[in-house]
Amino acid sequence: MEDMFGLIDKVAIVWGGGSGMGEATALRLARAGCDVAVVDLDIALAEAVAAKISALGRRAIALAANVTDEQQVDRAVAETESGLGPIGVMVTVVGMAGFGPVLDITSEQWDREQSINLKSVFLTAKSVARTMVRNGGGAITAICSVSGLTSAPRHASYGAAKAGVAHLVRSMGAELAPRIRVNAVAPGTIETQRVKATEERIAAIERRVPMARMGSVDEIAKAVLFLSSDLASFVTGQTLAVDGGWTSQFLMDAHDSSSTDKDIDWEKVSNT
Repeated sequence: MEDMFGLIDKVAIVWGGGSGMGEATALRLARAGCDVAVVDLDIALAEAVAAKISALGRRAIALAANVTDEQQVDRAVAETESGLGPIGVMVTVVGMAGFGPVLDITSEQWDREQSINLKSVFLTAKSVARTMVRNGGGAITAICSVSGLTSAPRHASYGAAKAGVAHLVRSMGAELAPRIRVNAVAPGTIETQRVKATEERIAAIERRVPMARMGSVDEIAKAVLFLSSDLASFVTGQTLAVDGGWTSQFLMDAHDSSSTDKDIDWEKVSNT
């Protein structure tokens, strides 16, 4: 069988791989042929995902690390290379969203959000990129957010951090080419264990999102898989929005500015 993704027997490290988008990404990479280091603040979550990867027939290790601590990041990278081999793929799926009026954000809250959402990407990408330089190259992908590509009230700190991620991958993509590719995926509204499809949320999404639904964690994982693979061999410094079309619009009025199934007579269209 053809190695479509060019990932068979490559070593991947997934930061924040213990749940949600991180878990889905780790499993997608394993199914594509990667051996995976699953890193999470919660070692029990990392171990559970590593066990699933082992059941798929790939090698896996579970590691605990705080991605805002440079020493812990460097140690996890060293343990991955010692346990699995040279790292060829890195994904950082770490973040927290704190929403509130910009005038009420304390300096402590600001620093915490910038550390978790932006510094984490810088530290993990820098540490892994150093090993990739020695080993001949690789692919780095960070999870950004549509909040980093657009703006909205009460999103100042989170949006600023995620915009920083988008700029960081542009800068690193340009600087580390041609052997190391650096990209990001910017999810829209994704259903996770923390974010559920409530009636109110679904109604808002139907008004604002052309695809008229929430995305899934596996849809984010598939985008990461693409950027990590040989299918994206000429792609670097880019942020791919996986948002159901959210950022494709100019929203003058959120209620009627996006098309939904209600606006289109699909039976008529299909018969013409």
